[in-house]
Amino acid sequence: MSESIVIVESPAKAKTIAKYLGRKYRVLASMGHVRDLPKSELGVDIEAGFVPKYITIRGKGEVLKALKDAAKKASRVYLASDPDREGEAIAWHLAQYLKLDLDAPIRVVFHEITERAVKESFQHPRKIDRALVDAQQARRILDRLVGYQISPLLWKKVKKGLSAGRVQSVAVKLIIDRENEIEAFVPEEYWTVDVHLEAAAGELVAQFYGYGEEKTPLRSSADVAALLRHLEGRPFVVLDVARRERRRKPPAPFTTSTLQQEASRKLGFRATRTMRVAQELYEGVPLGPEGHVGLITYMRTDSVRVSELAQAEARAYLAEVFGDAYVPAAPPVRKARAGAQDAHEAIRPTSVRRTPEAVKPYLSRDQYRLYRLIWERFVASQMPPAVYDTTTVTIGAGDARFRAAGSVIQFDGFLRVYEEATEDRPAEAREAKGGGKSEDVGEEDVGELRRIVPVERGETLRHLRTEPRQHFTQPPPRYSEAQLVKTMEELGIGRPSTYAPTIETIQKRGYVVLRDRRFHPTELGRLVTELLERFFPEIIDVSFTAKMEADLDRIEAGALDSRTLLETFYAQFQRRLEAAEAEMAPVTLEPEYAGVDCDVCGRPMVVKTGRYGKFLACSGYPECTNTKPYVVSSGARCPKCGQGELVERRSKRGRVFYGCSRFPECDFTTWDRPHPAPCPECGGLLVLKGRRDRETAVCTACGVRLDGEALPPVEPTPFLVPGPQVSEGPAVPAPAPKAVGAGAPAPEASGGRGPAPDDTAPEAVASDGSGPDVRKKKTRDREYVR
Repeated sequence: MSESIVIVESPAKAKTIAKYLGRKYRVLASMGHVRDLPKSELGVDIEAGFVPKYITIRGKGEVLKALKDAAKKASRVYLASDPDREGEAIAWHLAQYLKLDLDAPIRVVFHEITERAVKESFQHPRKIDRALVDAQQARRILDRLVGYQISPLLWKKVKKGLSAGRVQSVAVKLIIDRENEIEAFVPEEYWTVDVHLEAAAGELVAQFYGYGEEKTPLRSSADVAALLRHLEGRPFVVLDVARRERRRKPPAPFTTSTLQQEASRKLGFRATRTMRVAQELYEGVPLGPEGHVGLITYMRTDSVRVSELAQAEARAYLAEVFGDAYVPAAPPVRKARAGAQDAHEAIRPTSVRRTPEAVKPYLSRDQYRLYRLIWERFVASQMPPAVYDTTTVTIGAGDARFRAAGSVIQFDGFLRVYEEATEDRPAEAREAKGGGKSEDVGEEDVGELRRIVPVERGETLRHLRTEPRQHFTQPPPRYSEAQLVKTMEELGIGRPSTYAPTIETIQKRGYVVLRDRRFHPTELGRLVTELLERFFPEIIDVSFTAKMEADLDRIEAGALDSRTLLETFYAQFQRRLEAAEAEMAPVTLEPEYAGVDCDVCGRPMVVKTGRYGKFLACSGYPECTNTKPYVVSSGARCPKCGQGELVERRSKRGRVFYGCSRFPECDFTTWDRPHPAPCPECGGLLVLKGRRDRETAVCTACGVRLDGEALPPVEPTPFLVPGPQVSEGPAVPAPAPKAVGAGAPAPEASGGRGPAPDDTAPEAVASDGSGPDVRKKKTRDREYVR
């Protein structure tokens, strides 16, 4: 009995650890959780003080038997599950089943799977942290009390298959609240006025700021006309030239939340995909002669803390590769976010010397791309700030004041390695010359870095032309997955381990759908949320949910008894439940009519939501079982045949494109989003270019460019096109033309640009509304993820 056994969750983790421990240790895998509450009953004895009734998870019996047999023959048993609540709970369940002494030092914890960390943890084993277990158990019981008792109520009053939960229901409410804001939004008109001026050194463009020293908004064309009258005959004189140096600090290394956000923006990864790949990198991948190696630290964390050892290694690497100028005088120190548990380090590479290119031959494409993102972010976080020279020129014409601003990089600092992506405008790492707006750079900088022609104070500038532009304020954007994760973290809803599964659940339940990478609530989601707000206001309340998470943290810290929390919660919850049982009336979902008739029997078609999103079904079901794809019309007339409308379709990769509704008679397609209004100059097709909040309409015929904000918004409408009947809801769109693939002619509406070679020909696929994992666009000299 000289052999010790070590139990971890997965075979991959077991292989990596076994390499470091040697022959005296046998490393086995539990394959995740081994016990849980039963699915067939509540599984909580409320009368006995909320005592959970655990059973062995189906399929884990043989695993547990093998572990028990191995434990009997071993001299010692160590439990090395993950270093968080769930990992501690797995260790506790295993200890209970194997009848281990809970007060004995049987628990080993490490935050990175490296030889140093693993061996050090075995030198300092500890007993199981009961406070951590209590916090996990309290969370599990809370979720069971809510889900197991509200969900059947929803099945009875609304329809089967629905669910409610402390975190998921609040996430749905956030999406609905944002949709309500958008629907209630009333656009307001405003104008900008640019003047093109000629200085001795070249042309300068300045924008109207105000009269005198006060900023003056231009609300109407009358305001613009008054300004133009004021400018008549007046000279434009440089009043001030302000130059200053600004610093842009590097971003912190990743937490779970920021990793999910950045992977969504840069790589197009869903949260679940990010966490799956990160788990693989943490548990270890085979690196040829090195064997299994854990490449990153633990990926479920809300801390930005970095160990001194990792900082020292990073500083040495920076000095060797980039030079002393790229090593800050002292390692950066960052404060933890309020409410952060800070139990683990930030997500970082286990060794900065394992560069992405060095390990690329051994990684899958997803593993390489995510590892590269983590590696570059960490290296950048240990570098000095980028330094900008900014210039702001104030120009006067009578009482009117105009401003021109420019910024150039003096020292690229961390931008040598990494540039953060912004929503809808990803940035490529190592692209230091591009840059974008940063609060550190200055509020005068409105976007791209640009030089400003040198001018002198008192210099008179020659007026070339004036460009007034009408705009309309835009509603707040719908949540993307990245923005939803960020908001949940900021509001204290859920924890790093819950963001991804929550987002997955609310889509599976049909409460929200993801279209163009933005969340839209469904009628079902609105109905369930309305019922929860009426009968269970605490469950749907953001502050209540955040307080509950804080209380779970207090249990983990030993500052609150779990039974006290459960008793307090359940007393009020039970009253709400009884009232809902008595007062909640059965609800029938009103059909959403599509505005088109069934092409089989002539009855109206209704919009349904299935597993893959919306589809059209005949309202005469079950007499008529006709179903059709839910095709959205842009409202724009096809420029090629002049008869069809341009409708939304999806390529094999899920990317949205637009094609003629008369396909295959007409094969016109474009990647660009059409605007329903014709070109005011020639009547041609207008397509929208640029970011959603800065769109420009471009005519594909004459090339005229119009401010997208000046064009009226038009809501997309369902459009019935000929196509196959679909059997199970989510429609397969009518086939799209294949003439847009690599090497094929570019779509006419793209102005000859065409799609990137990486994009397969747009073909008919089932659309789940999730959008693509990766969207690429070719530029002249590089490729970036959009």
